[in-house]
Order: sequence, then C-alpha cells, then structure tokens
Amino acid sequence: MLISIEVKTHENYGAGLLRFHQYCDSRRILEQLCMPAPDHLLASFIASWARKVASLTIHNWLAGIHFWHNLHGAPWHGRVLLRTATSGLAKVVLPSSKRPCRPPVTLEHMHTLVRLLDLSNAFDVAVLAVTSTAFWSCCRLGELLIDSANSFDSTRHAPRNWTKTTHGEGTNLIASGVEDPSNLVSAIMHHLSANASVPDSAPFFAFETDQGSWAPMIWTWFVNRCNEIWKIAGLPGLSGHCFRIGGATELLLRETPPDVVAMQGRWKSRAFLEYWRKTDLILPVFITSSFSDSRIAMINSSMNAFSRRYQ
Repeated sequence: MLISIEVKTHENYGAGLLRFHQYCDSRRILEQLCMPAPDHLLASFIASWARKVASLTIHNWLAGIHFWHNLHGAPWHGRVLLRTATSGLAKVVLPSSKRPCRPPVTLEHMHTLVRLLDLSNAFDVAVLAVTSTAFWSCCRLGELLIDSANSFDSTRHAPRNWTKTTHGEGTNLIASGVEDPSNLVSAIMHHLSANASVPDSAPFFAFETDQGSWAPMIWTWFVNRCNEIWKIAGLPGLSGHCFRIGGATELLLRETPPDVVAMQGRWKSRAFLEYWRKTDLILPVFITSSFSDSRIAMINSSMNAFSRRYQ
C-alpha cells in the first residue's frame, strides 16, 4: 500500500497526519480517542482551519488521514459532519489562499524556443526535445525528467531505450508528427542524433557534455533554460506544468476530439476538464463546426465516448 503512492503524495499525507495529531494534542484529546477518528473530531479539525488554508490542502490532509486508517485496517468514520464541514470551509476560503490557474504554454512560447535555442548545442537540443514531448504528448515533466542526478530510476523514469514508465505495468507515450516548427518527431530525432554517444541505460533526455561525457536533464535546468529564453523574447515565465496544460489547449483548438486529448494525456478521470484553458475559444470551435452534418455524428460520438469513460 505504501508503494502505491508517489513520494510527493507521501509528503502531503504526512503533513495531514501531523496537523491532525497536533490538533488533538492541543485539545488534550487522549490518543485512543483520536484513532480511529470519529466524525465529529474530523469535522472540528477541518473547521479549525477555516479561512486559513485552501480547500485542496484540506482534501490532501484528509486523504492522508483516510489512508492511515486503510493502512491499519481501522474503520473510517468521516461521514455527514465531515462532508458538511469540508463544504463549509470551501465557501470561506480567503482569496489569498486560492492558487490562480496556471497559464498554458502557447505556440508562441514553443516557436520562441525553436527560434532562440542553440540547436548546435547538445543541451539545448535536449531541451527542445523535452518541450515538444511535454507539449504535444501532454506529459507531466515528472514522466520525462528527474529532480537530481542521483534520482534516476529506470522503473519509473524513461531511459534512453524508452522502457515503459508506469510502475511495473508500463504505459505508452504517443509521439505524433505535427505540421509545426516544434514538431515532436523531428525534435526527438534531432536529440537522438545530437546525443548519440549517450548510453541506452541513461535517462532518455540525457545530453552530451563539453567534457566528452554525458549528464541527465534535470527538471530545474530545463525550466530555467526555457524561462531564460522566454525572458529574452519578452514572454512571461511559466512553470513546467504549463506544458501539459498548453498541449491540451492547443489540441482542442485544433478540433481534436476531447476523448482523444484525454487519451493522449493519459487522464483517467474528469480532472482532464480542469486543464482546459481558453474555453472562450475552444467551445465556439466545437459548437460552430457541429452545425455541419458531417461533424455532428463525430462530435456526438466523441463526447459520448468521453462521458462513458468517466461517468
């Protein structure tokens, strides 16, 4: 059960357990009365954080507490009181606690990278390959890059020979060519050619160094390089997560059916809908084209397939 959750999730769950125990200690509640946690205690814990933290933080904390109960075979008593308290907290969250929606990486961002990166430099070639993959395949950067030189794990990260990356079962990342300067297939082929001396056992986006060796592409190096280029061009800096959002947005603007975009990004729930940006542009594309008889059947089929998958 512990192996089933990611490292970052471990941290979030741990934070929830810590806060809950601190709350119980501050009220001098006996340990045997804290776990399994009764409904009223969970609700009062949540209420104590009203107007202090965001709703997502609370949901993460509760998920950690719930997971602890499952791990130890303890009954979960979070019912009506907890649901009501959680709902109430969401209505009184301070605006300062709400995280603004991340903007998408746009085609302008992508074309700027193609234009200003030094594509005779092995590092910049790898950067472009990552950007094109993250954007057009709607990837999380965590699927492509590592946090540090010592954190590479071939069972969880993509090696040079592109072994499957979803735990033991694996998954496929689809690389489709597009008529665009940031064409994913071209960027990957250039990367593999420019960094041909990198061994198959290395991370997929590792690059050759000036010292005749190779180095893995680290998350911070990649994001910093992209933002450096965008700053030169007068574009706003963005986070790594914005590539996946931008890719999904661009595919939808190109009239790619929503269920196909969800499959490309390997979304397994309606959380995919939260990645839609520029809905004022996306919705008219589908609505206007749907008035064509030839499009009605395709749109209906696409949306029905999406609804069936995530109902």
